[in-house]
Amino acid sequence: MTSFDEPLKRALGRTASPLEAALGISTVGELLRHYPRRYARRGELTPISSLEHDDHVTVVARVSAAMRRPMKNRQGTWLDVEVTDGRDKLHLAFFGKGAHAAEQRLRPGTEAMFSGKVNVFRTSRTRRVSLTHPDYESFDETDATAEEFANVPVPIYPSAHGLASWKIARAVRTVLDVLSLDDPIPEEMRRRHGLSTLEAALRQIHRPRDPEEIAQARRRLKFDEAFLLQAALVRQRMAASASPARPRPGRDDGLLSEFDRRLPFQLTEGQRQVGAEIAADLAEDHPMHRLLQGEVGAGKTVVALRAMLQVADSGGQAVLLAPTEVLAQQHHRSIRKMLGDLGTGGMFGGTGVALLTGSMGAAARRSALLEAASGAAGIVIGTHALLQEHVQFADLGLVVVDEQHRFGVEQRDALREKGGGGRPHVLVMTATPIPRTVAMTVFGDLEVSTLAQLPAGRAPITTHVVPAAEKPHFLDRAWERVREEVGLGRQAYVVCPRIGDQEGDEGDLAKDDGGEEERRPPLAVLDVAELLSQGPLQGLRVEALHGKLTPEDKDAVMGAFARGEVDVLVATTVIEVGVDVPNSSAMVIMDADRFGVSQLHQLRGRVGRGGLPGLCLLVTEAPEATQARRRLDAVAATLDGFELSRVDLEQRREGDVLGVAQSGRKSSLKMLRLLEDEDVIETARAEAVAVLGADPELTASAALRAELDALVAGEQAEFLEKT
Repeated sequence: MTSFDEPLKRALGRTASPLEAALGISTVGELLRHYPRRYARRGELTPISSLEHDDHVTVVARVSAAMRRPMKNRQGTWLDVEVTDGRDKLHLAFFGKGAHAAEQRLRPGTEAMFSGKVNVFRTSRTRRVSLTHPDYESFDETDATAEEFANVPVPIYPSAHGLASWKIARAVRTVLDVLSLDDPIPEEMRRRHGLSTLEAALRQIHRPRDPEEIAQARRRLKFDEAFLLQAALVRQRMAASASPARPRPGRDDGLLSEFDRRLPFQLTEGQRQVGAEIAADLAEDHPMHRLLQGEVGAGKTVVALRAMLQVADSGGQAVLLAPTEVLAQQHHRSIRKMLGDLGTGGMFGGTGVALLTGSMGAAARRSALLEAASGAAGIVIGTHALLQEHVQFADLGLVVVDEQHRFGVEQRDALREKGGGGRPHVLVMTATPIPRTVAMTVFGDLEVSTLAQLPAGRAPITTHVVPAAEKPHFLDRAWERVREEVGLGRQAYVVCPRIGDQEGDEGDLAKDDGGEEERRPPLAVLDVAELLSQGPLQGLRVEALHGKLTPEDKDAVMGAFARGEVDVLVATTVIEVGVDVPNSSAMVIMDADRFGVSQLHQLRGRVGRGGLPGLCLLVTEAPEATQARRRLDAVAATLDGFELSRVDLEQRREGDVLGVAQSGRKSSLKMLRLLEDEDVIETARAEAVAVLGADPELTASAALRAELDALVAGEQAEFLEKT
């Protein structure tokens, strides 16, 4: 008998090597979790029109013709086998001895599975799809009976070069025949939700007798993924709650109360409620782990600053970690401005506010390091430079991470470890709204607070798609609108995908939807700024801003724009978050189809911040029927970031959402879909809380404990530990 953790080489012998080489599969469990992508039936052929260039595929098709053709550059012939799905044609090319064997076995009328790498050759009139020397297996040559193939679904697996789907199926069949598993889901829970055993589900998903068995297996395997991940996160939250932290309750007559008294505006109900949640967390003797999410402009910075002042009132220090120097500098300016003399000493004692970035001059850097180490700065704002070993703090009590998705878990952990005795409290913020199930799955070990209400004074933003290729005069009108806004005394942004210098900033030749022709390189800041200055915006004050400018130059350009000395700022996405210039009312985003949905929503949030109606124009050359165009239409149709976050998730892989690049591992989600399976995730969460609440050490659930230990082994354990 075999189990999940048994090495595949022991179970399969030499046949395990191709699986490990092609798919990275090294254990029985990894093989059995490599589920079929789809199922075929005899007589149901794969749509050839769906095949994409460079994909490794397994298709089911019928041979319609086979012909010997002469070689072009040498003597001899090659075999061109034409197969069809009844509508389109796929050509198979065979050479040498392979051609002779294929000629004997692939006769017209033969129905078979073909596996190989797709090549799509296009001309102005035709699209020729081919596989060169594909693996193939006729249904008539398999070890199943014709009756079985007439009725039983045939699993088609995600495959790779040199490893056809049916070879994976044979390996799976071998281990299934000797499989013996202890079920990690308790029997009572299975009965409560009508779930089959894990062993039965694996047999059903890999060797189903009918579609109903596939559906039953999917229900169980989806629940498995949701429950195990939620249990791991619940266990992590319980462990975090047991870690010590110094309470930071603040005081009634401190900086925070004076700051609140001086505020020139009323906090929103949402800001007050979230502020109370954070204040209560900070007063606890275990570390806060809270995610603060909110719409662009919802006032997260004020909420975070109030938390930092509460920590300062308790004798501690707070750090604000920003992803870019532009944003760090913006935070430093705005926080100093909001604090006034409270940030420079003043009659209330105040607290210093220091800035530390990687490109600061030596003298300014030494001064910031001294303020942090001595405790003179109760608030330290910076970029990745804060993570370096020689950066020390007198008493770090709170870590605020702005735009948390820009940082890897190791980076966040490096800062958290600077807390000395006990761990600091942690507040992570994002202006990218997160669907509830994503928050439960990605940030399941964090408490989640949401700011949905915008402060008074935020004006609506009108968004339009500008189809530059189809209607060039629309782009002309866009520049006229920019001139009109500037004529009213307002300012505008123009955003481009790249900078324009040649070093590491070229070669973005994205594929068009449904084709393989190369698109032109994305428009660049330096080029567009020059073209606009000499063309449609001639006479206006146009400046460029991008990440490769020196910190002094960035600060000078942003300062000039903030003071109204620049009419149009042509920039990269360095202005995506945090940049706040109330007089900016218009934004033109060039090559908007090259940006993601959430990024576009973030960018347009830079306008309409000063009570002026905002205008955002999404310039694109993407054809109307493409996915890229539909994405832009969705952004133009709503200002609801939570609705757009769902659109964004629908168009991305689950692994991207889960941040697997940060964990260094493949996504553990094979079946579960975060939007489609909300009810499964919520049910699994409730069950995980109940199970671990009753038995934190899982002494009565050895199989579940073993599965959780395997899930969080190695790098995954570090990922969950540092999240």
